[in-house]
Amino acid sequence: MKQTVLGNTGIRVSRAGFGVLPMGPSQLALPVDEGAAILRYALERGINFIDTAQYYRTYPYIRAALEGGNFEKVIICSKSLCGDYDGMMEAIAEARQELGRSADIFLMHEVRAGQLEERRGAWQALVDAKRQGLVRAIGLSTHHVDICEAAAAMPDLDVVFPLINVAGLGIRRGNRFASREEMLAAIEACHKAGKGVFSMKAFGGGSLTARYQEALQYVFSQPAIDSVMIGFGKRSDVDDLLSWLDGTMPTDYNPDVSKKKVHINHEDCEGCGACKAACPAGAIYWGEDGLAEVDHAKCLTCGYCSPVCPVRAVIMY
Repeated sequence: MKQTVLGNTGIRVSRAGFGVLPMGPSQLALPVDEGAAILRYALERGINFIDTAQYYRTYPYIRAALEGGNFEKVIICSKSLCGDYDGMMEAIAEARQELGRSADIFLMHEVRAGQLEERRGAWQALVDAKRQGLVRAIGLSTHHVDICEAAAAMPDLDVVFPLINVAGLGIRRGNRFASREEMLAAIEACHKAGKGVFSMKAFGGGSLTARYQEALQYVFSQPAIDSVMIGFGKRSDVDDLLSWLDGTMPTDYNPDVSKKKVHINHEDCEGCGACKAACPAGAIYWGEDGLAEVDHAKCLTCGYCSPVCPVRAVIMY
């Protein structure tokens, strides 16, 4: 697979990366050996860039996939929601212990409007960790245009991991929804400033899988995006992507989404009620924990709930 360099970091990564979230406990909950086999399958076919996070609880999959293989050039990015200095340093140490090696890139995870100041301690920890040689590059992930804009002007920031997709699902600016054009402009500003850019949610958490080739074409055609993270849960997902990238996929092909169902990721859900209000079938209700649940007997898989979720907790798999 073709590789590219992340901004000014000197770090070479494949044009597509492997997002391990789908195989983890919050979604498919695959056995470690099964998930590791899928990841290793992708690595053997040229993907060398892996995205994980402290709260994904997927370090065991990565460690198992790398054991016994010649994968020294694999680049691992992890991230943490910690807001304080000590918490972030502990997250970096935890990743090293659980992975059996250091993460190359470490990020502040899902930074929202107003949080750059709130999480200043965590950012300082990342700056210090890079100076100490604990990580090679630092940055942030975000769904917010205003945070991506701010990242372009942060002198110590090496990389940014923003959300963007063809439908603009999940993109925010402060307390309102924003457009893909706004996010793309912010991404281009980061690229111009020498920041490495790799993007997330090309399929909008699964809601755009039925527009598979259109969704991929949009993100991979943006010159300011160095690499695109794709979530994989089975080998056929890897095969589909590689087929599209090498140009052998039939032009009329789309993956079978007939068995996909809407789910609420409770690790993201904030119980705001936006999805419940948007559901025309009355399929979304409050669970005992005050978070959204889906009654699949009523769900039409119409997708009306997905775009209104402010934290992308509505997913399809």
